[in-house]
Amino acid sequence: MGLISDIFTWWNGPTLSTRLYTKKYGKFAGEDERGNRYYEDSRGIGPAGKPRRWVIYNGYAEASTVPPDWFGWLHYTTDTPPEEEAYHVRPWQKPHTGNMTGTGQAYHPPGSLMGETRRPKSDGDYQPWNAE
Repeated sequence: MGLISDIFTWWNGPTLSTRLYTKKYGKFAGEDERGNRYYEDSRGIGPAGKPRRWVIYNGYAEASTVPPDWFGWLHYTTDTPPEEEAYHVRPWQKPHTGNMTGTGQAYHPPGSLMGETRRPKSDGDYQPWNAE
């Protein structure tokens, strides 16, 4: 079922057409710590006269797994790939994490239904509105 899933699905890896396009026109730009691979169009043309840039995800296609430095390169904020720059992480920066919504590691604020603590019971100062 590998060929069929390559043709019809995009969420669990690159489609067959993406693989062929990458093999023909893709110039490897680098790889991040999660194994995502980044490419740039070797022809040097694309939308708005800029070379097209894309990512091949390692595993499930989830855009929030792209680190901020590669996100900037993908969206033309920087011209050089992060691997070619001498960037040093500042002490106040936290490591990048993907979107944890829908997982057991999702953030639940205090008082939410899924939070660790429960909201305190009402202390009797609540007065319901009456339409009379």
